[in-house]
Amino acid sequence: MVPADQEGSLMTVQLDDPVDGLDQALAAVDAFDRVLTGGLLRPRPDQEEGLRGLADAVAGSPLAASVAVAAEKAAAGAASEEHLVALAAGRTALLGAVHDALATRVYAVTGRSSSGVDAPPTAPAAAPNRLAGARAWLCDLARAGWQGLDRELVAGAEPVVAGMLADPALRRLASLLDGFAAELDAFCPGAGQDRFPVRRWADLWTRGMLLSDPGYPAAPPSGTVTGRLLPLGVDLHEHSTGVQAQVHAVFEPADGGPARLVRASVSAPKPDTVVGAGGWQLLRPHLSLFSALAEGLTMELTDMPVTDEGDLLWNDDLARTGGPADPFATARVALPAATGSWTAPLDRHPARLAEPVFLEGYRADEQDGAVTFALAGSVWEVDVDRLPSASPLTPQAVAASRACIGLLRWDAGRFLLQPLAVEAVKGRRTVALHAGAWAAGTTDKDGARAEKAATEAVQVLRERAGKLLRS
Repeated sequence: MVPADQEGSLMTVQLDDPVDGLDQALAAVDAFDRVLTGGLLRPRPDQEEGLRGLADAVAGSPLAASVAVAAEKAAAGAASEEHLVALAAGRTALLGAVHDALATRVYAVTGRSSSGVDAPPTAPAAAPNRLAGARAWLCDLARAGWQGLDRELVAGAEPVVAGMLADPALRRLASLLDGFAAELDAFCPGAGQDRFPVRRWADLWTRGMLLSDPGYPAAPPSGTVTGRLLPLGVDLHEHSTGVQAQVHAVFEPADGGPARLVRASVSAPKPDTVVGAGGWQLLRPHLSLFSALAEGLTMELTDMPVTDEGDLLWNDDLARTGGPADPFATARVALPAATGSWTAPLDRHPARLAEPVFLEGYRADEQDGAVTFALAGSVWEVDVDRLPSASPLTPQAVAASRACIGLLRWDAGRFLLQPLAVEAVKGRRTVALHAGAWAAGTTDKDGARAEKAATEAVQVLRERAGKLLRS
């Protein structure tokens, strides 16, 4: 929470104050990402410079020797699978340092602290042959580069993904590779393209390389929790092949321990023809928490599995609805005392930052579609582009608000606030609008129209799928 009466602390630490070493670290990452664009089969002089820059950037870390050797081999066009894994590890470590520096800034502004939990070691992933197939495909991608993409190369992911989907421990990697291959296919042939999503694809390649390494844990460490869950809001993530809703909440342990921030997520595959409200329809049957959030209720959890990163492994049988809980009351009272969670090494990435915050008493301003909140000497840029289309939370509503529950993110070199819910004054009434208001269904006229269109689209797809299965 960042209330208006904390002006002194906000003036001491500003979100946009320079972070030492940040620009240099990101420049090294960008240079390496350009190396992947051109491919490592026959590196050019500018690619050799990018490889040396990555090695220099991690020179003071335990990875220094392995990354230096890998960079030298890659510059000579002789990088083996082991060398490419080392380069991926070096890039991950560099972005991890950026993540930690930015997270420290966020905690300084919000006054929040992380849990400081050190995760216990876990067993490495099984199925080494399937992992080897994934690494081999990713290595082929790195050698060809994005400019060398062709459909035969991209299609090499199909048997790898098919073999992994049968193993629950490998579905995380299988989903990543499946989505990555779909994006690559849309750009084939790479030789005919002049622009690529360079950072994103380098992120996906790096993550895939490390997840497919046999020494990486098969699943994040977890335990169980019992207590009261106080929902804050829903963040919807949509991709052409899948959709995910992530509920951010405060968890209060039954044993009286400190409150902590947690997330509960549900995902579903989808065709690219299902968008907007259709995504909610695919997700709705799998998470009872949507109903509780829509009705303003708590959830009572009993032995619910949770990872050390604060992700609840949701099981409806271990949860029941509790008493009333207004998200804005939760944000005002419970959120300030909640601690953050430990972040796994592979998830230490600036794009991963999504810190729940609460602002009120600000002055909202809208110019040319851009919305900002002015509060206590700081100006918060608002990311209205992340608002889901299937919700009553619009840029206009955000610009008219006086209180906001949001996620503080870092994107394209700056901090942005993504609203999850706002309070706005309409006439003499204060109205709360939530990004996930339609997650459990809606009687809103526009929402009902979108629901009907989505229902028809989903029914047609199910009928077609049924005919294919019967034929």
